[in-house]
Amino acid sequence: MITSTLRRVLLVAKHASFQSRCCVASSRVQYSTVYDSNEKTFDKILIANRGEIACRVMKTCKKMGIKTVAVHSDVDASAVHVKMADEAVCVGPAPTNKSYLNMDAIMDAIRKTGSQAVHPGYGFLSENKEFAKRLAAEDVVFIGPDTHAIHAMGDKIESKLLAKAANVNVIPGFDGVVENVEDAVKIAGDIGYPVMIKASAGGGGKGMRIAWNDDETREGFRLSSQEAASSFGDDRLLIEKFHGNALWLNERECSIQRRNQKVVEEAPSTFLDPETRRAMGEQAVQLAKAVQYSSAGTVEFLVDSNKNFYFLEMNTRLQVEHPITECITGLDLVQQMIRVAKGFPLLHKQEDIPINGWAIESRVYAEDPYKSFGLPSIGRLSQYQEPINLPKVRVDSGIQEGSDISIYYDPMISKLVTYGATRAEALQRMEAALDNYVIRGVTHNIPLLREIITHPRFISGDITTNFLPEEYPEGFKGHQLTSEGRRELVATAAALYVSAQLRSQRFLGNLRVSTTPQEQRQWELCVELEKGSHTVAVSRSGSTFTVEVDGVKVEVSGEWNLASALLPVTINRTPRVLQCLSRDAGGDITLQYLGTQFKVRVLSQLVSTLSAHMPEKVPEDTSSILRSPMPGSVVAVSVKPGDVVAEGQEICVIEAMKMQNSLIAAKAAKVKSVHCKAGETVGEGDLLVQLE
Repeated sequence: MITSTLRRVLLVAKHASFQSRCCVASSRVQYSTVYDSNEKTFDKILIANRGEIACRVMKTCKKMGIKTVAVHSDVDASAVHVKMADEAVCVGPAPTNKSYLNMDAIMDAIRKTGSQAVHPGYGFLSENKEFAKRLAAEDVVFIGPDTHAIHAMGDKIESKLLAKAANVNVIPGFDGVVENVEDAVKIAGDIGYPVMIKASAGGGGKGMRIAWNDDETREGFRLSSQEAASSFGDDRLLIEKFHGNALWLNERECSIQRRNQKVVEEAPSTFLDPETRRAMGEQAVQLAKAVQYSSAGTVEFLVDSNKNFYFLEMNTRLQVEHPITECITGLDLVQQMIRVAKGFPLLHKQEDIPINGWAIESRVYAEDPYKSFGLPSIGRLSQYQEPINLPKVRVDSGIQEGSDISIYYDPMISKLVTYGATRAEALQRMEAALDNYVIRGVTHNIPLLREIITHPRFISGDITTNFLPEEYPEGFKGHQLTSEGRRELVATAAALYVSAQLRSQRFLGNLRVSTTPQEQRQWELCVELEKGSHTVAVSRSGSTFTVEVDGVKVEVSGEWNLASALLPVTINRTPRVLQCLSRDAGGDITLQYLGTQFKVRVLSQLVSTLSAHMPEKVPEDTSSILRSPMPGSVVAVSVKPGDVVAEGQEICVIEAMKMQNSLIAAKAAKVKSVHCKAGETVGEGDLLVQLE
């Protein structure tokens, strides 16, 4: 019997000439590509993908001496993966079904460039058996499994049936295709709520909904089938029992999720013992042999608190989070895929892959973490600086300063990976890397990532896929300041303000006005933070400021380089890295402190007294209006002027990055006006519907 708390486990099974291995963690902190000149693989490979994974594949190809071809949509013409490639071909306009999913255009690009093989990355066509079949028909090698394995394992319904036949433990659920809404309700009732509605051809959290009752099943069926059709061209669904679980992927723990998509992963597992690991590995290999699998693949298991495990699905591709496996094994998985595709046997045995070291991956997204733990954000990266100067930090990205984050594609900015001898060391490095990561121009999820990796529950390993809603039941609110943290932030803001004032008095190292009296060394200021006001006394000695906040002295020292994106300071002998995101002459300063952005106002005593007489802006009544919480396209509008809606009733559906979001009425009222229609593109904050 499966208990209510489950953990997911993923193992990578590689199969070549019936030599199989389950890829587990090892000792090296970086993967390495050792190129054997006697192993002739390919002269030219086309990468049928974009962004960070296309860049990742190209890096290995260059090390192996293989020329690369990029494909791109018209809006991606200046993308980093296009610049990295030896050749590039435009395959259509921005929408994915007209470009990166356009098989005809990609096949033409293969012929035009004379590419001998195609690496699909993940997503898009990576698990499309028709694409693999068309490549085989033209003697082009698909760097991945053959069409039989893709069909067998890429289809969640068929893969469960094959797993049963191969004597692999499977999770309870309905093994067929859900035909319609009422069929879904009946099946869900038979299984027992809650249930998970999933796209048969899906992945990456798309086409997935959890339903706790009949109404949610009906809504979940509708939205999941639409997302599945849009993302994969296949609207078939299956339903299985849902459990509050955590995801473990080949010693890669992936419990922290939002919208069924992973946010933080780590390797190895703090939960598994050698016996359970070995048993799961053997079943993963059984399944790989059953379908004659060849290439890198991912077998996912659900594991309960008693270490009973059950097959969930198999992903016939390179996983998004593969870098953490590479970091702790020293293996280049892309290189292994290319070698296997050319017919070379695997050079490693299971006993060559011990578990040693720890790696953690944070998925950095252009998302607003304060909205449902991460709704997409768009914009241009006006300033971008990766923390790759820090030791044992790896960043897989496909963007650069000036890149655009658009509504058409996944909002991932990068995969930030840190590694060390122990989990504590890897976590400490991740904390520093997040503090030193500079991203301007788009809203990002670094505040959420930093809160997760420093949370006591996460540090202890007591986590499930319900971690976010359990720890933040009212939604994510950012870092909650302690009294000590508040004093640190207030003192740093005051010191920064004074540094800026002193800097403005000088030009080329000299005082701007020669008759100016001796430089001031003490200041009385008022600092406003989170609706609270603090009277502070500041004194200066060189680059060190002593700030008295609420009767407590705080010492802040640093170089105070106001032109730098980073603001490294020492606060009471504790080193910190803050970021000054903005400041103006009126004393308004935005600081990124411990990952979260805080708005601070620093005023002189006189200005503070006068500002108390300024009128306050009345906030907008959000219960009577519905604004778009994110940029996207309107899929459907369910109301018209004059309609009476109930509280919680669906008003419209917005799609962003292939995820559909149902927007509901905040109260029962009559619809006054509708400002959008299906097919239109809307921006964040645009007015959609107004209620009376």
